[in-house]
Amino acid sequence: CGGACGDVDFAGVTDVYSNEYAFAALNKDTGKVQCWGDSRFGGNCSDLDLDGVTEVYSTSWLFMALNKNTGKAQCWGWSRADSSCSDLDFAGVTDVYSTGEDFVALNKNTGKAQCW
Repeated sequence: CGGACGDVDFAGVTDVYSNEYAFAALNKDTGKVQCWGDSRFGGNCSDLDLDGVTEVYSTSWLFMALNKNTGKAQCWGWSRADSSCSDLDFAGVTDVYSTGEDFVALNKNTGKAQCW
């Protein structure tokens, strides 16, 4: 499903993330993200603006790319698993946790959390 990575440029990649069917490679120095695997589960992120990403998180079927400096995030993956996080404000988020299906974004300084 998601193992073919021949077209991925791993030069400068600092972290690789996965879900059950796809991968995302992040270069924290440039904020560039590359995805591969089953496109239904996040294996294609070419249509997303992921510049400046500082962290990537995943559930079994979704990815979340967060720029902690700006509070901007994008989520993508399986459409049946509420992959949208565009309505949420991630300013000040200190930590993100996930289960197989859900995320929680926490601001430890204020005690505020958002779940989706």
